[in-house]
Amino acid sequence: MSKVALVTGATRGIGRQIAITLAQEGYDIALNYRKENEELEMVRKEIEENNVKCLLVKGDVSCFEECETLVGKVIETFGKIDVLVNNAGITKDMLLMRMKKEDFEQVIDVNLIGTFNVTKHVIAFMLKARTGRIINISSVVGVSGNAGQTNYSASKAGIIGFTKSLAKEVASRGILVNAVAPGFIETNMTDVLKEEVKEEIAKSIPLKRMGTSKDVANVVKFLASEDSSYLTGQVLQVDGGMLM
Repeated sequence: MSKVALVTGATRGIGRQIAITLAQEGYDIALNYRKENEELEMVRKEIEENNVKCLLVKGDVSCFEECETLVGKVIETFGKIDVLVNNAGITKDMLLMRMKKEDFEQVIDVNLIGTFNVTKHVIAFMLKARTGRIINISSVVGVSGNAGQTNYSASKAGIIGFTKSLAKEVASRGILVNAVAPGFIETNMTDVLKEEVKEEIAKSIPLKRMGTSKDVANVVKFLASEDSSYLTGQVLQVDGGMLM
């Protein structure tokens, strides 16, 4: 019987690559999205090319009730969730003195409260099964902070605290909880940067390059596998040595 992975915010960027990479490992994929878009069927097709099943589940992770519904659909379809990847996230960057209250709240609601909402509804099934992997996507700015990102940094730091606390709560039930903290990763969000800006960023990284979505997905693949069976409560920084 195939294992099942639920990946939130998985229609593009890092989330999409995580879903595809896990599909290549033989996981059936529940792919969560918030808005209908032209990418959905393309991602589903790419996942199903690996001879696995793909369920598209719509839901806003910042809404507790919608998370209950989306997790219910995954359980109804597959009967279980072996791996949860909390990837859904947004940014609304601005210096604090200019940041609107709603911009701070929205980022916290999606990134941090969204992680709580989905995990809250998944954890009961994992506790009953006495096994499971929860992998939360944080960020290096949750460790180091970053000017203009008080909201995003706070949300990602919160995910680290959430990860460590939950890991202690559920370790005795065979559930492993870890976080991945990417550094500068090439995605559609960084595509808007000018080449000279990207070059300057690369110079500041010991490995002299920005990371790729595949770099992050490979670490998630490891944390989902049996190779990480003695690893919990950890934050793996995928940053080319940036915060070394």
